Amino acid sequence: MSGTVSSPRRRAVASGAPVAGAPVTSASRVPRSIRLAAHAAALTLVPSGLWRIAMALGWDSGFTDEHLNPTNYPGPMSFYLIGLSLLAEAVGLLTLGLIHRWGEELPYWVPLLGGRRIPVLAAVIPASTGAALVTLITVSGAFNWNDADNMGAPGSPEGVHYWVMTACYLPLLAWGPLLAVVTAAYYRRRRREG
Repeated sequence: MSGTVSSPRRRAVASGAPVAGAPVTSASRVPRSIRLAAHAAALTLVPSGLWRIAMALGWDSGFTDEHLNPTNYPGPMSFYLIGLSLLAEAVGLLTLGLIHRWGEELPYWVPLLGGRRIPVLAAVIPASTGAALVTLITVSGAFNWNDADNMGAPGSPEGVHYWVMTACYLPLLAWGPLLAVVTAAYYRRRRREG
């Protein structure tokens, strides 16, 4: 047992229970619809990530061209596909910071900066830029999905494989708009609280 006494704020963080004198964050007052939108935004990346991981592990995705042929997997390209899937999901999970306390105040375990408030624009600018870019990329990708450079190219999946891949990538169209809604709600909530 250490001889140090922790502050009410640290006890509140450690126990998760409110303690007299500990600040109540706005993250606990996020509307249910915004919480659902944030979780949905993070989940939109899961189907395409699982599709890529399955492909990396040798699942026949329907590609027959030399680079994406299932006979090449598992192989060196598998690390790229798995890494891309994990990175994309990690970025998607950052959306949850817009509804949780760690998106308003850095956790205490962060060296040198732990416990400090996050400036509103430090979260809003990257999140809104990301929402705009993701929306632009996914919408343009949807319009060009069947072009000769994409799914219309020789060696691309056909039949059931085509529809499975399309179904896995379709939820990405919702990622940008959902992130934009959650970002706007975060901005309004934080500005209202001063």
